[in-house]
Amino acid sequence: MQSNLPGLFCIIVTRSLIEERFQYTMKKHILLLLALATGITAFSETRDTIKKNKLTLIFVNKDTAFSAVTKQRLIDAFFIVYPEEINTYNKESATQVTFVIDPAYKGVAATGGGVVRFNPAWFVKNPEDIDVVTHEVMHIVQNYGRNDVPGWLTEGIADYVRNQYGINNAKSGWKLTDFKPTQNYINAYRITARFLVWAEKNKNNKLVKILDEAARNNKYTPELWQQLTGKNVDDLWKEYAENPVI
Repeated sequence: MQSNLPGLFCIIVTRSLIEERFQYTMKKHILLLLALATGITAFSETRDTIKKNKLTLIFVNKDTAFSAVTKQRLIDAFFIVYPEEINTYNKESATQVTFVIDPAYKGVAATGGGVVRFNPAWFVKNPEDIDVVTHEVMHIVQNYGRNDVPGWLTEGIADYVRNQYGINNAKSGWKLTDFKPTQNYINAYRITARFLVWAEKNKNNKLVKILDEAARNNKYTPELWQQLTGKNVDDLWKEYAENPVI
């Protein structure tokens, strides 16, 4: 009887070679796809490092449609307002800051750990609102960390500083919120900022600098208002509400 082993061996060897070639081809395709994906990611995200007067701004852009004009205006704003804020409020502020243009972020802007994340869609609708930078980088200067500082004061001081150092507020239509009897100092942002402007004008012209420094050094307490203005914050607000002219 004739043996079929040689033929069977050939079939097995041929099948093994086909499988190896298939696996090799698949690996090549997978590596190619990974390379393409990496290339697309790298292409869609740009990173620039700009240095000026001991400050470094790393600008990461994840939006290929983001306006080059707006990008430059944000960079220019940083190098104008951040040194002012450092000099006035905290000379130990970080000297390296990162801006990220992030389409995945749906707010306006947020800051943490020296990184400011911007929503590019906001600037499409509000191209003149460059002083978002002024507000956000003040949070880096504040550097309150985990200290027990009320959020309304943190945001109020940041908008106070935007009002103080903003370079395009008028053109963007941004201003301190007009007083209304329904407001309260805990409303934060522009409402609190206006209250701070009034308090500095009428009670203590160094109020914000002292509050900011106390907050950064974990020394903020509600009693500070009494020490600095002669009234607790609730009574001070009542006086403000009676005559809120600034």
